[in-house]
Amino acid sequence: MSKDQAIGGAILAVCVIVAVAYAVLVIFPADVSRILGMTVDANTGTTVRLYAVLVPVFIAFVAILLIGAWIGWTMATTPPPKPIEEITTEMEEKKEEAPTENPAAAPASAAPEEKKKAKKP
Repeated sequence: MSKDQAIGGAILAVCVIVAVAYAVLVIFPADVSRILGMTVDANTGTTVRLYAVLVPVFIAFVAILLIGAWIGWTMATTPPPKPIEEITTEMEEKKEEAPTENPAAAPASAAPEEKKKAKKP
């Protein structure tokens, strides 16, 4: 098993455990309160159930806002791209320059001739 698979398995296990614990907390809030040693009265189940919903919703809401802020910051600090016309002009110029400028081809073909000349005398 690779390291990535082990991390994935750990994430899976934690998510399943948290999901089961959350479901038990929402369905049986008074029993969970008793297990945790909280004072149980007529309102305890309702209060625990309320917080079991409010806390995850608050965390999700803040997470979405932070993601939106990160996207906004990224957009605000990233320089604008070049216009398409500029990019296509540069590509056309490179295509035109490529056939005329090929200095690597000339020395490669001259090298065998120089070797032949060197061997003749």
